[in-house]
Amino acid sequence: MFRRLPEATGAPIPFTFDGREMVGRRGDTVAAALLAAGISVCRTMAVSGAPRGPYCMMGVCFDCLVTIDGAANRQGCLVLLVEGMRIKTQAGAPQAQAEEGAT
Repeated sequence: MFRRLPEATGAPIPFTFDGREMVGRRGDTVAAALLAAGISVCRTMAVSGAPRGPYCMMGVCFDCLVTIDGAANRQGCLVLLVEGMRIKTQAGAPQAQAEEGAT
């Protein structure tokens, strides 16, 4: 189970995940903030629909793909959390994800 180190005291940063209000800490990546909030699934596989979540935390496995502020295929482990981010579960094949508001 993922939990923060006791000395982790960064300033709180509000964000949303699938429309739910959450709070991370300054210095968190998106994936770390989700794990600290108890979210272990951030995408589903295209064919099987199997749930996936952050695994390697260094950009190798691509299991932490999420949609951030309308941009799909973002590796949550490589993106620093920013106040007000709108993060969504990425469902299915990454190339099938369309940006919000795209024409």
